[in-house]
Amino acid sequence: MSNRLIIFVKNPELGKVKTRLAADVGDSVALAIYYKLLEHTRRVVSQVNCSTAVYYSDYVDNEDAWVEVDRFQQTGAALGERMSNAFQEQFNLGYKQVAIIGSDNIEISAEIIDSAFRQLQSHDVVVGPAKDGGYYLLGLNNHTPLLFKNISWSGPTVFNDTLSVLRHLNLNHYLLPKLNDIDTLQDLRGTNLEALI
Repeated sequence: MSNRLIIFVKNPELGKVKTRLAADVGDSVALAIYYKLLEHTRRVVSQVNCSTAVYYSDYVDNEDAWVEVDRFQQTGAALGERMSNAFQEQFNLGYKQVAIIGSDNIEISAEIIDSAFRQLQSHDVVVGPAKDGGYYLLGLNNHTPLLFKNISWSGPTVFNDTLSVLRHLNLNHYLLPKLNDIDTLQDLRGTNLEALI
């Protein structure tokens, strides 16, 4: 199979996940919400026609609930470097189309991820913009290191900065629907996770 989906996850530990959300709801509730996000991501990914690589933030957990995935350790300092290294690793393994998602999006669906891979057949890059100014999915046909440099990660300009790089490199791109990452208390409003707070 030539399509590869990278999933970046944080090892679910109290006080280390959803820290901005935890400031409002406490560490225990934030961890419970993150477990629900992981569960949603696993359910969605199981329906996508691709092979899957889970990249862990701190250590590879062979005892967690992921099934039929390859497991890797994230390497690098900043988020951009870690994502760039993951893309490079998967392209080096021979995959032709590689997309990355996180585990923070309660709105992502198998249809959206399948659409990303379809669009990579006619576009250089696919981007799924998030409502907070970042992106929830990035799909590439080739490793493009410049997409991961000089970006203010976790800030409100990530998506716009990425578009600027795409224009500079003359890469044609396709935009997926804008979705909502769960990072703050406000992000929970109106979702099925609101009941946990």
